[in-house]
Amino acid sequence: MELSTFAKTNTAARLRAAASRGALSHALIFSGSGDLAAAARYAAAALECTGADKPCLACVHCRKVLADIHPDVITVRDDEHAELGVEVIRGVRTDAFIRPNEGACKVYIFPDCTRLNEKGQNVLLKTVEEGPPYAAFLFCAENPSVLLPTIRSRCVECKLPPAEAVGADDERVRTLLRLIAEGHEAERAAFLLRLEVEKVPREELSALFEGVRVILADALCALCGVPPAAPRDAQALRALLDSRLTRAQLLGTIELLETYRKHCDYNVGVGPLLGGLAVELEENL
Repeated sequence: MELSTFAKTNTAARLRAAASRGALSHALIFSGSGDLAAAARYAAAALECTGADKPCLACVHCRKVLADIHPDVITVRDDEHAELGVEVIRGVRTDAFIRPNEGACKVYIFPDCTRLNEKGQNVLLKTVEEGPPYAAFLFCAENPSVLLPTIRSRCVECKLPPAEAVGADDERVRTLLRLIAEGHEAERAAFLLRLEVEKVPREELSALFEGVRVILADALCALCGVPPAAPRDAQALRALLDSRLTRAQLLGTIELLETYRKHCDYNVGVGPLLGGLAVELEENL
């Protein structure tokens, strides 16, 4: 999967939401059978991004990460051995305390943690735990149990769905975008009610709101004469631009979705949350 494709997924929406509010962990484990490398590079871009919507995938730092030429994003390799040599890990440990060349932080990507043996992990542990604030560590491990419990306890795990399942939640994003663009108030309310009946967890609602928000932001930029170089969903963007939505309606809806995405971080009942959104969407649109 290309990174531009990964950027449209539910997992990317969660990473983007965390990065945009400054809550993206310095130590992440990407697990599961999805495209772990794409996820790690996307997170690296978010950590280095200078845009407001992180990662914007358009600033100088994002473009360098995408091209794999950012001097502060290091993929840890040891092509001469089956496992990462201890000297390689010690080199990472030393390098982590050298300030970034041009980015906000030094990011170390471990693309295959089956090659990171117990000795190497123990060498790395102290740096992951108590390293400088500008050092970040991204571990790719289909099965996180290949990492020691001491490493895992200091990381946030991000489990990816199977590659063939990626995009399943995007259907909700497309549906809500269509209902916003076409102005079907009753259908929109029914859709949000169905999410409540299906007991969709707040984490998925947060990703849904963020996924819709970023495409609405693309549409607003296009209306203001600054079309995005790489829109998240070109078809949905076209439908929004062909609708009668004004800049004020787009901006109001973007702000609403951001507000309700933040509500998802708290212990708010799904019913009141979706009901409130339905009412405010109708008032705004």
